[in-house]
Order: sequence, then C-alpha cells, then structure tokens
Amino acid sequence: KRVDARDPKATQMLACAYYHGSYGLPLDIPRAIELWTEAAHLGDLEAHYKLGYRYYEGEGVKKDVARGVKHWQYAAMQGHPESRDNLECCEYLNGNDELAVRHLMISAKMGYERSLNEIKAMFMKGHATKAQYAE
Repeated sequence: KRVDARDPKATQMLACAYYHGSYGLPLDIPRAIELWTEAAHLGDLEAHYKLGYRYYEGEGVKKDVARGVKHWQYAAMQGHPESRDNLECCEYLNGNDELAVRHLMISAKMGYERSLNEIKAMFMKGHATKAQYAE
C-alpha cells in the first residue's frame, strides 16, 4: 500500500528486499534498480546512495561512474553522510586530498564514525592538518 501511495522510504525498502531476495520476495536486481530509481525521484536519500554505489561499481547496471557520483552528490548535499564519505573516497583516489578532507570534515561533523576515523588516518598520512584533526 505504501509503495502504491508513492512513499519514498517504503519504495526504497522494497527495492532492498528485491535486491537481497528477502521477505519472501525473489532476488530481482533489475526490479530493485527500478524501485531505487523511483524512490530517488521521490527524494529518498538512501536510494540515491544505493544507486550511486551500483552505478559507480557497475553492480546490476552498466557501469557509469559519473552517474554514480551524481547520485552521491545529490544525497550529500541533502545531508546524507555515507554519500559524502563516498565522495571523499572518489576525491582521494583522484588525488584531490584537500577536497577529500573537506568531505570528511562535513560527514564527521554529522557524526559518521567512519569519517571520524578517516580524518585521523589522513592526519597521520599528512593530508589533514592538526587543526582539522582536532576539530
């Protein structure tokens, strides 16, 4: 009922159920992608995060790094810390240490523990300042 009523969270959760083949539903990755896409259009940030990962890695869809990053950027700008953390990884891999640290700082301030730990690692590698680490 909630999916039929276009509830973004319910749609996102149904997508996860299809993706994992749980709750008695068959494993159906194309259906999961379709539902995550719908949930993302309805504004669900977790759906954007999951689609970002799928497109970035080419998991269940044709690999499209730019499309994956766009999903993460949208979710990050709306306050999704895991998406922000994934953007940090992309920037770090591309050699953009300064931007990577900025992404980490934002997600760490949101309380995302992985980012808190990563700030420490970036400081130890010399990519983050003592002030950033202390913040």
